Amino acid sequence: MTSPAGDHRERLVALLVAGVAVVLLVSSPTWFASDRVGVGAAQLFLGAVLAAVATFLYRRAQRR
Repeated sequence: MTSPAGDHRERLVALLVAGVAVVLLVSSPTWFASDRVGVGAAQLFLGAVLAAVATFLYRRAQRR
């Protein structure tokens, strides 16, 4: 069984990962505008993956 402090820490890590995902997703249009489509696409992909990881971690922390 996980302690309440462990659940709180896991929730904070999920929110941190979600914040990084948001920054990547919001800043990706800059790369598309400067004709760096590959970097923009990679940033969108990584942002989506991190958003999924954050969702998984947050839901996991809520179940405990």
